Amino acid sequence: MWRKKRGTKRGQNELEERGHWSSKVEFLLAVAGNIVGLGNVWRFPYLCYKNGGGAFLVPYLVFVVTCGVPLFLLETAVGQYSQEGGITCWRKLCPLAEGIGYGGQLIRLYSCMTYIIILSWALFYLLFSFSAQLPWSTCENYWNTVDCVDFTTRNHTLEGSNHTNGSSAATEFWERRVLNISGGIEEIGSIRWEVLLCLIAMWIICYFCSWKGVKSTGKVVYFTATFPYVMLLILLIRGLTLPGARQGVVFYLLPEPSRLIDPQVWMEAGSQIFFSYSLGVGSLIVLGSYNPYSNNCYKDCLWLCLLNSGTSLVAGFAVFSVLGFMAHEQGVPIAEVAESGPGLAFIAYPQAVAMMPLPQLWSICFFFMIILLGLDTQFVAMEAATTSVVDMFPAVMRQAGRRECFLLLFCLTCFFSQLIMITDGGMYIFQALDYYACNGACILFLCVFETLAVGWIFGAERLYAVIVDMTGKRANPFFKVCWLYLTPIVSLGSFICSLVEYQPLTFNRWYVYPTWVHVMGWILALSSILLVPGWALYKLSTATGTLSQRLHKLCWPEQPDHSLTSKEETALQPINVEDLE
Repeated sequence: MWRKKRGTKRGQNELEERGHWSSKVEFLLAVAGNIVGLGNVWRFPYLCYKNGGGAFLVPYLVFVVTCGVPLFLLETAVGQYSQEGGITCWRKLCPLAEGIGYGGQLIRLYSCMTYIIILSWALFYLLFSFSAQLPWSTCENYWNTVDCVDFTTRNHTLEGSNHTNGSSAATEFWERRVLNISGGIEEIGSIRWEVLLCLIAMWIICYFCSWKGVKSTGKVVYFTATFPYVMLLILLIRGLTLPGARQGVVFYLLPEPSRLIDPQVWMEAGSQIFFSYSLGVGSLIVLGSYNPYSNNCYKDCLWLCLLNSGTSLVAGFAVFSVLGFMAHEQGVPIAEVAESGPGLAFIAYPQAVAMMPLPQLWSICFFFMIILLGLDTQFVAMEAATTSVVDMFPAVMRQAGRRECFLLLFCLTCFFSQLIMITDGGMYIFQALDYYACNGACILFLCVFETLAVGWIFGAERLYAVIVDMTGKRANPFFKVCWLYLTPIVSLGSFICSLVEYQPLTFNRWYVYPTWVHVMGWILALSSILLVPGWALYKLSTATGTLSQRLHKLCWPEQPDHSLTSKEETALQPINVEDLE
């Protein structure tokens, strides 16, 4: 059913095939690589510990059932049904809602700019892991201060209170060697040239992983999506055999039922689901669009969601067993060594491996896993963004070499835009962009309108029938209830709570961002949010006919492309549910 090479009306150059997965395994690995990333390793374990341990799993599972899995299935099924990218798919579902696609791609652009910087930091650490002595394990380097504390020595627990005002060797390596962080966002300083070289290397790798589209992406994920599990298993076994590991696991999962009444806990559980399941940004739509029409996406989605959440849970054991060991070695409560985000990956864990026998080996394993986890998420995101644009202009972009040129332009645009984020003050900009433009309210907003557009305009009953027609299997009717009621209500509730409970961003709990940063942050967040109503108003104002006629035309799918085969036309025709009964 795939589109064959065909000439334009004037008999010009033949168009390249849109492409498809060579096998189901490629699709499963590509999606797994996209959704299983750094959030599973450095975000979920800390959130679980911070928000009630085992009790946190209750709101987490509620969001999995009501939002995560239903939206995951919805987006994958929409892609497989429409055979289009994250923008043009809406032209066949609900043209009035095409702004959802534009908003998702803008968020994806912001994410591509920030996510790969994390990989450049990881590569920086990986290269230093081959040193005879790990530079973050000692206070004898030129960047260390007189307040530096070396926890790898056996006398570090003596007079522990004297170290409360000091900083660990790992912290100073991160802040003074890698970032050379300035005193605030106003002090931009100079570009960190070593990080710049690592960033260039990561962009080159990502470009060549996706430069041939699904043909190259489908092959690379065989390694990038599977080998991190080997590394994670090795680190898990090693962590559980360390002294103090049990203490870490207990702190990780110790239930605190009282935290269930805290709305902040529920908000963070929801944000983790939307973030780790890669919802609302069109990636799943693009990946699903490369499937054959008859693929059983229903079963695939259930297994992939289980894999994602299961990986998060297992990663928690791997991470907190090591943090328990570090707390045991330092003689301090684990609360003092547990951190989230970059602090976990680039301070706490490196400090822990520096205290193990053969520290270079474990450091190499850890940062190699971090790079692979992030790498496939990054180049699959680039593939999703590129495909969405190529599908908008197939007659131009599918000519030989055009796609590769556009991908190069995309990479260069992101690269030059992020140079300011690898300066001395770049960490402040990085955190602000990630906090406002890539997560939180903007994702929730898009998901609310996505479910409303598909569930109420395109029709939950019709989508259910589409899945039956594609897979030959009847999905659980509970998904129709989610698409119509539960998912939009829960998503909208989370969106409202995120605004009501909004807290201004701070850095390391001590640096307060100036007001203009928060203003710029909300402008970036609104840049994707306002595309949805803005595009709808634009389409309504430019359409012809009465308001009722315009709404009817813009809420009904376009007619199929007449250049498709008869089988494709049949597949894309509106489906009557009664015909399937």
